[in-house]
Amino acid sequence: MSKPYVLGVDIGGTNTVFGIVDARGQVMASDSIKTLKNANFDDYINELHEGVERLLRANDAEDKIQGIGIGAPNGNYYTGEILNPPNLPWGPVIPLAEKVSKAFGGIPVAITNDANAAALGEMTYGAARGMKDFIMITLGTGVGSGIVVNGQLVYGHDGFAGELGHVVVKRNNGRICGCGRTGCLEAYCSATGVARTAREFLEIRTEPSTLRDLQIEDITSKDVYDAAVAGDKLAKDIFDYTGTILGQAMADMVAFSSPQAIILFGGLAKSGELLMRPLKNAFEKSLLPIFKQRMPKIILSELKESDAAVLGASALGWEAKYRYEAPISIQPAEA
Repeated sequence: MSKPYVLGVDIGGTNTVFGIVDARGQVMASDSIKTLKNANFDDYINELHEGVERLLRANDAEDKIQGIGIGAPNGNYYTGEILNPPNLPWGPVIPLAEKVSKAFGGIPVAITNDANAAALGEMTYGAARGMKDFIMITLGTGVGSGIVVNGQLVYGHDGFAGELGHVVVKRNNGRICGCGRTGCLEAYCSATGVARTAREFLEIRTEPSTLRDLQIEDITSKDVYDAAVAGDKLAKDIFDYTGTILGQAMADMVAFSSPQAIILFGGLAKSGELLMRPLKNAFEKSLLPIFKQRMPKIILSELKESDAAVLGASALGWEAKYRYEAPISIQPAEA
């Protein structure tokens, strides 16, 4: 029997990344196309198909793909559709799984949102191997989450459960979030949230800061990080503010599902003690006493950032295969 592979696809607002993944979680090869090159959805599917076929031919993997998993904004696991996607021009309802399966000759396809895909990848190949109850938090341009309870992702009745980035953390005078609500966690604890905090602090505080040397509207979370590492007090206070809000929110998440661990992923999670120290302090102070007896772990993702999106989607690809055939044993990735 030929060695089986799945295809992992991550659809982002700028690029669509796809890769061939084996049963041990090794990304054998990957490539990408521009997501928004084609305003017509069928043209996009054709270009994706052509790009994948080139990759398969180059890696002697033609006719070896057993399933396709796709992480996409507002991807619905139940229906296989993308609904009202942000930053994608193809319409309010996009029949993604159906179109991709048809383009690839009927190969089974499963989709979910990108944060859920990340949680699946962590459970299959990363820090959550062996865990049945954990929460994945992705800290990027936005804040995403995937909740796993008793070994199963929580999708809810309609496929859209688990939007912890949009729990309200500021009830009064909260920031407007990209979702249209006010006071969401994402508006404070994403990379864009850190930049917004920097602008607010610079306007209301008077102490010197190297951030004042920058155009205030152009400040990024990376600028704040660099300033904090260099010892800038205001920049450090921005991370204290961000970590405190995130830690308090995570304590509330524990009250909901009592996870073994909360796993953090994304660029902001790499800020080290600048973020983790205030986060852990606020988390421990805000936990219900019953959860302090067996404190949930706060750990960083073990997935390589360059491979994480593809690996997460590929875990869904194996699941898509299982629906149609006897399962292939997935071996744990090497530690």
